[in-house]
Amino acid sequence: MKLSKSEREVLILYLNELLASEQVQKMKTYIQHGNTSTYTHSLVVAYYSYLFALRLPLRYDVQSIVRGAMLHDFYLYDWHIRAQSQRLHGFVHPRIALKNAHQYFRLNPIEEDIIAKHMWPLNILMPPRFRESMLICLVDKICSFAEIFHIPLYQRVLE
Repeated sequence: MKLSKSEREVLILYLNELLASEQVQKMKTYIQHGNTSTYTHSLVVAYYSYLFALRLPLRYDVQSIVRGAMLHDFYLYDWHIRAQSQRLHGFVHPRIALKNAHQYFRLNPIEEDIIAKHMWPLNILMPPRFRESMLICLVDKICSFAEIFHIPLYQRVLE
């Protein structure tokens, strides 16, 4: 399953502002899982979330999906290095990512919810409010699994 040329162009349009940001580019310097950078992880989550939103029989705010997915792990530290990492990273990084995203970008409520709640059900008391947020939760888990077990999903994104 791939995006058409016109769907890809829309995806790029939605990502342009974020990818042009020096702060988002810094995500390339942090490892997410395995050998995958936080930047690549977020880009892959954005790609597949957008793809599924277009193909599933529900209505989604696809621009919010793309932006929220790209910023969902915008915490800007290496969680593998104890001295740099926040204690209980899995629980606190969504709040840090949301704070960082607010510092550099204007966000709508769906984008905020995606970033703040993407770790559900780990953060059991913070369920997603929007279907877009739930989609990102699922795609994020799938992509993380693929990264941990070295299944190269990112190759399809970069084709």
